[in-house]
Amino acid sequence: MSDDRTFVDTNVFVYAVDRHSAAKQKRAEAVLEALGPSIVISSQVLQEFYVAVTRKLATPLPAKDAERHVHDLSGLDVVLIDVPIIRAAIVLSRDHHLSFWDALVIEAARVRGCSRLLSEDLQDGREFGRVRIENPFAGLE
Repeated sequence: MSDDRTFVDTNVFVYAVDRHSAAKQKRAEAVLEALGPSIVISSQVLQEFYVAVTRKLATPLPAKDAERHVHDLSGLDVVLIDVPIIRAAIVLSRDHHLSFWDALVIEAARVRGCSRLLSEDLQDGREFGRVRIENPFAGLE
């Protein structure tokens, strides 16, 4: 992986703890380990992760375990979602026909100067300015 800063979307962290998707779990763990300190996330990712792992997994994590993961993730480079990012995401969402939540992730990556955004929720290879979308799970399943 590159030494560039890489924004990692919620789904990568969720798969890293999801025992019901072994191939994606293994891939997520490998990707996160390879990126190490170059990982960037946002406060949105922390929120989405907690909700996803406590409510949406086939076997949800106990709230205390999920809280511990959020605590660990908060030690990464976290972009706090503020009003300018929200306003920019609204424009990006409208101009590119994206969900607001996806646009918010892209804007957080842009603000922090990330060249890559790892997500399975966006079109692999699509570029938004300097930010290129990469699906780390492409080819699985």
